[in-house]
Amino acid sequence: MMNRVVLVGRLTKDPELRYTPSGVAVCNFTLACNRNFSNEQGERETDFINIVVWRKQAENAAKYLKKGSLCGADGRIQSRSYDNNEGRRVFITEVVAESVQFLEPKNNNENQSNQSSGSQSSNQGNRQQNQQRQPVGSGVSRGSNGFGRSSGNHFNSDPFADDGKPIDISDDDLPF
Repeated sequence: MMNRVVLVGRLTKDPELRYTPSGVAVCNFTLACNRNFSNEQGERETDFINIVVWRKQAENAAKYLKKGSLCGADGRIQSRSYDNNEGRRVFITEVVAESVQFLEPKNNNENQSNQSSGSQSSNQGNRQQNQQRQPVGSGVSRGSNGFGRSSGNHFNSDPFADDGKPIDISDDDLPF
């Protein structure tokens, strides 16, 4: 038998972090996941899925996720029930996540307004940094892994560029 769920969606509200009496962290949040098809009016419908995360993953989710954050959850579906204050039985279906992936940078929502000016200066900085890297064979020592590594911890883009020889690979070595 198999019980596996993988979801990607956005949080509908900030995660709620609580602790059990024995001190185990548990975090609850709801993911809004769009369906892959449209309804009769041409609109996409959305499912709102309750997610439960335990222990360190729960603390990380509460710390780094917030309303609107894009995240992925991998886990299993669980059904449970309890009696509410009115004595009625309430059934809940939720995903118990074993892994939560943060699919956006931590400050993505805060930086969207500054994205155009910030990304231009960041790209210029990256270009300058790439231009300062030394090419292979110009004083760069080889590490034990064979990749050119300078004392400034810059990695070269092509570790085979300084050989000038063809790479000897037989068809048996190729995975396809």
